[in-house]
Amino acid sequence: MIRIPLRPLPRVLQARAQGENPLHIERENLRLRHEQMRDQARRRAEWRLIFLAAFFFMGFALIGARMGLLAASPPHEAAAFQGEDIAAFRAEIQDRNGRILATNLVTNSLYAELRYMVDGARAAQELARILPEVDADRLAARLTDPNRRFVWIRARLSPEQVQAVHEIGEPGLLFGPREMRLYPNGHLAAHVLGGTSYGQQGVSAAEIIGTAGIEHRLDEQLRDPATADAPLRLSLDVTAQAIAAEVLDSGINMLGARAGSVIIMDAHSGEVVTMVSLPDFDPNNRPAPPTEGDPTDSPLFNHAVQGVYELGSVMKAFAVAQALELELVTTETMVDTRGPLRIGRHSINDFRNYGAQLSVSDVFVRSSNIGTARLAQQIGAERQREFLRSFGFLEPATIELAETARARPQFPDRWSEISSVTISYGHGLSTSPLQLAAGYATLVNGGTRVVPTMLRRTAHVPGERLISERTSATMRSLMRQVVTRGTASMAEVEGFAFGGKTGTADKPDARGGYARDRVIATFAGAFPMNDPRYVVVVTLDEPNETSSGEARRTAGWTVVPVAAEIVRRTAPLLGVRPQSNAESTAAIEAALRLR
Repeated sequence: MIRIPLRPLPRVLQARAQGENPLHIERENLRLRHEQMRDQARRRAEWRLIFLAAFFFMGFALIGARMGLLAASPPHEAAAFQGEDIAAFRAEIQDRNGRILATNLVTNSLYAELRYMVDGARAAQELARILPEVDADRLAARLTDPNRRFVWIRARLSPEQVQAVHEIGEPGLLFGPREMRLYPNGHLAAHVLGGTSYGQQGVSAAEIIGTAGIEHRLDEQLRDPATADAPLRLSLDVTAQAIAAEVLDSGINMLGARAGSVIIMDAHSGEVVTMVSLPDFDPNNRPAPPTEGDPTDSPLFNHAVQGVYELGSVMKAFAVAQALELELVTTETMVDTRGPLRIGRHSINDFRNYGAQLSVSDVFVRSSNIGTARLAQQIGAERQREFLRSFGFLEPATIELAETARARPQFPDRWSEISSVTISYGHGLSTSPLQLAAGYATLVNGGTRVVPTMLRRTAHVPGERLISERTSATMRSLMRQVVTRGTASMAEVEGFAFGGKTGTADKPDARGGYARDRVIATFAGAFPMNDPRYVVVVTLDEPNETSSGEARRTAGWTVVPVAAEIVRRTAPLLGVRPQSNAESTAAIEAALRLR
């Protein structure tokens, strides 16, 4: 800044020449200098105020913009000690009629923030009284540890437990809302549903993941946010499921069996409307898997799917059907049943002496091992193997349950003549009741292959044709005769034309060979036989019928009455109209004539 002198010499000389006082010039210049300095100071202050105002405006604008973005964004989990979002949603599971089988329930987790804790030792003692599994001393040590900030106590609490914890009055005990998986029917359909557990967890959210059954097999679908509001609809009918479980449980208790299973399957679509395995469990409190002993003793073991057994004479249906399909025999063809039948060093016998020969019909109806073996010899090992492969008996079942992948059928690597013969009457090939049900559905539905499913289907597309409609009609007639005049006479259910085949197979012995006093008893059939809608397979593990004073283990005395009672009580619920026996018989005979 250029400073102007207060007493410039030219002006002073001029003022003296004009007789003026030069001091006025100094005072005027001093006044002008002060005004100039004041204006400069004012301008500096104004610019400072403008800068500060702009700074504060920008700061508040940024804060407001951030708050707006947070308010507009979707809420996310901000739980303590949890770095990423937790997907807590999971779709409901319903039966075919919309009844809830699995749903979610809001509950609370329990944790402690030690900075708010007043009396950790007292809180631990009170919690041990409310939660029996809590060790009071160990929890007290954790709640009074000065190096801790956070203590996780329990993943979920019941409403009663929440209230009890509230009444402790400890400000350091805090709750976090979360969802839990609830199975309102308890044990019902436990093996189908499987169960869930928690994956990632925070104090106010937890990831629910499937651990077994359909919960595990379709875990991604159930957790998909796009389908969270669309329930998973199963093929099960919960009412029929409950009745089948009740009847099977009574049969197991009455016959002293180790275990049992029931499958009711739609003969055309493969939809499983009932799948029961006993003993079972409550998926709300799923037990831990066994670490020792026989896994089949665990209630977690699904005997309908994981149980891979030699099923005995129920397999004769496939040998007879193949012989008929290949036109090697008719139902009236006579078969040599003299015994024993010797193949190499092996001898094959019948349960009783049936005489020198039987018709093919009687071989099936009276369950002759020798007669079935003769049919297998005509068929040949290679053709038999391919026939059973086409029915799915040589591969694991394909159904929406996690356990099926581990249930692999067992059969000989070398399909020799003796293998072919024994497999024809149910020994040498181990398979599951589920695969047997699918095979019988193909035999009775007109001959098209059935793929079992646990999901409700809105449309049915027939599978590959494996046998002709005529062979299928003939097999239905033969199965009906097994009930009316054969080994399953106690399977007669008035009005529903129940038919099928019995099977009694000795269980393998741990020392090799077979145990004579332990069997798997099976009945596989369908109803109504004039137009089958449902296939039924019932198995009992080591049953004993002792009403006569002696142990009777064959299927006709053990599993057949159980199967009949299941059909008697479930058929009306499944919409099957009762018919007279004469009406059913006439329909079966008419079907045979038409084909």
